[in-house]
Amino acid sequence: MKVVLGGLKDRAEELQSFLEPRVGMKPSVSGGELEMEDSAIRKGVKPRQVKTYVKRFLHQKGLRKTFRVLVNGSQLTIQELEREEEEKEEKKEKEKEGPKKREEEAVPKKEGAEEEGREEKEMMKKKEAPQAPEKKEGGEEKEKEKEKEKKKEKGKAKVKSAPKGKKKSEKKKS
Repeated sequence: MKVVLGGLKDRAEELQSFLEPRVGMKPSVSGGELEMEDSAIRKGVKPRQVKTYVKRFLHQKGLRKTFRVLVNGSQLTIQELEREEEEKEEKKEKEKEGPKKREEEAVPKKEGAEEEGREEKEMMKKKEAPQAPEKKEGGEEKEKEKEKEKKKEKGKAKVKSAPKGKKKSEKKKS
């Protein structure tokens, strides 16, 4: 089994010591490759599992997002992803440009919102004016409230005074 290191050539010894207990043998490092004899590998370890081990190693080192591991037969290839760096640069540029554009767009909206807010306040004032009761003299308002209470009490008194068991029609006749 062969592992082509690609961009991980400088960490070959670390990966070698990481894989040793998992594979059951110490892989040999030559150039940019790790080589393991298929007969010496622990029984049941397949290239797919070695790929998982390599991915775990990358994760522990914080390199998982910058490298990709491919399996082709009994050969693993570790590729460095260049897209990630480009995407990060693009995001930074967008973040720098983004706030400027947002501020420019927000200014007209604020002005429009203030005008709408003023119009709404004026409309509310107009609506409230006719609805608000006019205050004349304090005595007249109190008299009106007393009259309303008396009418309510009279209505309650009629219901209470009606004898139980008689219908409304019988009550009117007598």
